[in-house]
Amino acid sequence: MTMLTKIGNSQGVRIPKPIIKQANLENVEIEFEVVKDGLLLKPIKKQVRKNWEENIKKTLSKNEDKKDEAVLNDFLNDDDLDDWEW
Repeated sequence: MTMLTKIGNSQGVRIPKPIIKQANLENVEIEFEVVKDGLLLKPIKKQVRKNWEENIKKTLSKNEDKKDEAVLNDFLNDDDLDDWEW
């Protein structure tokens, strides 16, 4: 059991570590939801690929004048397939 504690102009609750761990609230942003008889704390599920498209475009535009010759040439070179039996 815990009580609300004054923190500046707000109030806070100290949550025991085992409860934080059990509720998957460790090192995550928390969302508050007011429910009929209290307050619900939920971890915010981040969209893992949320900004991928934007980040890829940014990286490509930043490096558009560069070319990775070594990787590209290795990838496109199929000379080593001459002896391969298909």
